[in-house]
Amino acid sequence: MVRGEPLKDMVRKHPQIVAWVALAIGMVTLLLLAARGVDLKTSQLTALVAATIGLAGLCVWIIGWDKD
Repeated sequence: MVRGEPLKDMVRKHPQIVAWVALAIGMVTLLLLAARGVDLKTSQLTALVAATIGLAGLCVWIIGWDKD
């Protein structure tokens, strides 16, 4: 098996899930960078991260409407 083939297979079979994961990672990274100086409780930060991941999924889903 060629190195990187499983990843290529995943992208071909499930492009929206891969896009969701990639977008969520980027959005959560930016959220955590922006929240560095803010005094948030752990539960608040967890809720923001969960909402951000959900929002990333919603964005990918809406963008997917264009392909149908």
